[in-house]
Amino acid sequence: MNRVPALAPGLILAALLATVATPFGKALPMIGTPVLALGAGAVAGIVLRRKDVTGETFGPGLDVARQRLLGLAIVLLGLGLPLGSVMSVGRETAVVLIGTLLVGGVAAFFVGRMLAVDKESATLIAVGTTICGASAIAAATAVLRPDKQRVAYALCTIFIFNVTAVLVYPPLGRALGLSQEAFGLWAGTAINDTSSVLAAGVIFGAGAAQFAVIVKMVRSLAIIPLCVGLHVGRRHIAEDTDLPQASLRRAVPLFVILFLAASVIAGLGIVPTELTAPLATLSGWLIAAVLAAIGTSLSIARLRTAGIRPLILGGTLGLILGTTSLGLMYVTGWC
Repeated sequence: MNRVPALAPGLILAALLATVATPFGKALPMIGTPVLALGAGAVAGIVLRRKDVTGETFGPGLDVARQRLLGLAIVLLGLGLPLGSVMSVGRETAVVLIGTLLVGGVAAFFVGRMLAVDKESATLIAVGTTICGASAIAAATAVLRPDKQRVAYALCTIFIFNVTAVLVYPPLGRALGLSQEAFGLWAGTAINDTSSVLAAGVIFGAGAAQFAVIVKMVRSLAIIPLCVGLHVGRRHIAEDTDLPQASLRRAVPLFVILFLAASVIAGLGIVPTELTAPLATLSGWLIAAVLAAIGTSLSIARLRTAGIRPLILGGTLGLILGTTSLGLMYVTGWC
């Protein structure tokens, strides 16, 4: 029981920052709640470090927010991704979806090595670019436990190219003569965060926005094999080093199993329709709280040390993903 008072200040701070960032994120979809929460946390961290109270007063609660809330947020995401309702869209767009994911993954490996980007940063930027932005980075963070600074850098990188995509994709889609559904498919497979996918779709048209969000939901299901693959990869690394090995029963992280179960439950219609939106909102708020907690540890000096190479990696992957998606759409007759 003595632990609860020690955790309270940090948890309250993360909750407060997430609560403040959420309405601003909705009002500014090109930026989105995750990045605003990260930024708010960074500002709070600077203020707290100047007063030299971050570690002793807020540290324990912020650590719990970073480490314990991610799994719950990801499971709640599953309740908004009913497996049955997205199967038809998944079948129609499978070639484009799977093709962009595979090309993005291979490109991330080779481009990351060419640029000599550290493995943690390269992995976080890769999953954020190819799957679903901040949510995928959050899922990867829950498995890998990477350095907090690298998480923050990856989120900043994703943010920059999200904004760029929202500004560039709609006029480019019109210039290419894409239909509403074709643009929705392009945005849903090539733009990172859901907020930015929705923003680009709304700019292009109502039909594009609706289809883009459905495609994005299907794409987000790649979180499941992502987490399994990352966890298995960690076990293989542990076998070749002195790192502790994960047990066989933990080959699949618990939150991934619960995420899948939540998706099945959503598809069965067990969750009342009126609860779907509040649960999605709660999931987004929890992710914002986690990112706010991560932001408090952000150090500008250490971000400068990371250099420009991770940013180049993110830009290169974004360009590859966009052109690959468009190329596959032409091959399969979508445009």
